Amino acid sequence: MKVFINKRIPEIGLQMLNEAGLDLTIPENQNLSPEEWLRYCQDADAILNVGQNKYDQSFFESCPNVKAIALFSVGFDAVNIDEANKRNIPVGNTPDVLSRATSDIAFLLMQSVARRASFNFEKVKAGEWGDFDPLHALGQELYGKTLGVFGLGRIGFEMAEKSKKAFDMNIIYHNRSHNEEAEKELGAKYVSFEELVSQSDVLSIHASFTQEHADLFNQAVFEKMKPNAIFVNTARGGFHNQTDLYNALIEKKIWGAGLDVTNPEPILHDDPILGLSNVCVLPHIGSATVEARNGMAKFAAENLIAFSKGEKMPHCANPEVYQ
Repeated sequence: MKVFINKRIPEIGLQMLNEAGLDLTIPENQNLSPEEWLRYCQDADAILNVGQNKYDQSFFESCPNVKAIALFSVGFDAVNIDEANKRNIPVGNTPDVLSRATSDIAFLLMQSVARRASFNFEKVKAGEWGDFDPLHALGQELYGKTLGVFGLGRIGFEMAEKSKKAFDMNIIYHNRSHNEEAEKELGAKYVSFEELVSQSDVLSIHASFTQEHADLFNQAVFEKMKPNAIFVNTARGGFHNQTDLYNALIEKKIWGAGLDVTNPEPILHDDPILGLSNVCVLPHIGSATVEARNGMAKFAAENLIAFSKGEKMPHCANPEVYQ
């Protein structure tokens, strides 16, 4: 089976695929143009995808030979699942293995924004330590505050657990369904979306992104948040309207924002939000640990190896194709 991998993945995954006898194609150029990427896909039986390449109706029509897709991510919003299902194409992902690493970044962003850490670090690097000023660039403490989680799955649970143990934060959340584990172990309280927005001192997004969520966090939502609120997004940039977020920050509608994902992504180098002292932006590094990336490579390889044997992918985003 011919497998196209658009970027190199950790060696553990490549070793598994090679030992399974799969025919791997990995281009030397790691930054393919859309046209180059599509040509490689057209010659493959299966794809191991790294990044946010789009798998829409046009792609599937252009690549009729593709029979399986293994994503190097937990999110699968880049794939039109309906189109994949029509063609009986399983789509693998990498759930759970990056939950701790991604929640670590959300936890880091929350603290960095609360204490204006990245802003003060930039001052030190610029030689602007300055004299002691009791009123300059003050942060806020998180002890006993309320963490609101939008999408309390595994990553959201890890974030909530860290916040509960470190700062004794109260946990509220909004999901499509109740998370009984979080309610029992963390005392988490299910609330409406409106209550989540208005009651959170920190609002952290951990939901799976779909088009219905596009720009969900916009001017109208930011205006309903607390003036001391910190907005954290480590899920997908599409959740928030970045212009509205910037305006909310400069108008002091909210306290600050910590972003591991942006809208657009990558963020433009001259985006004015980067100049704010109450913002910390990271380049989508939620899963960027040796442990998480090795786990992702292993899961992606397991999905393709199982498919090559005519078996069900063990980590499948659209298990309905097997019914």
